[in-house]
Amino acid sequence: MQEYLIAFAVGGTICALSQLLMDKTKLMPGRIMVILVVTGVVLGAFGIYEPFKEWAGAGASVPLLGFGNTLWKGVKKAVDEEGLLGIFKGGLTASSAGICAAIVFGYIASLVSHPKLKK
Repeated sequence: MQEYLIAFAVGGTICALSQLLMDKTKLMPGRIMVILVVTGVVLGAFGIYEPFKEWAGAGASVPLLGFGNTLWKGVKKAVDEEGLLGIFKGGLTASSAGICAAIVFGYIASLVSHPKLKK
């Protein structure tokens, strides 16, 4: 039960900080998303993200910080195995399952909810 509470608190804190950035700055949501992804990459590169993710569980791995860390791990692994070419394909290889799931489930949700265009 404690794992769920920690995950909820960490994920909620990340989301609340992102909302504060949107409310208190002139940053557009797309730029805030980029900040979150790059933060996950940087924390992964310095070896800080993995211990944090082990402690926080899904609260740290599901938000965009986790996506950035996944990209980092994929690029690092591909560069170690294939050299500089791994920079271009490592992140996509590591995150392809999550990206594909987002597309498929987004499509299914659009079929179920019958979205309409804004006028």
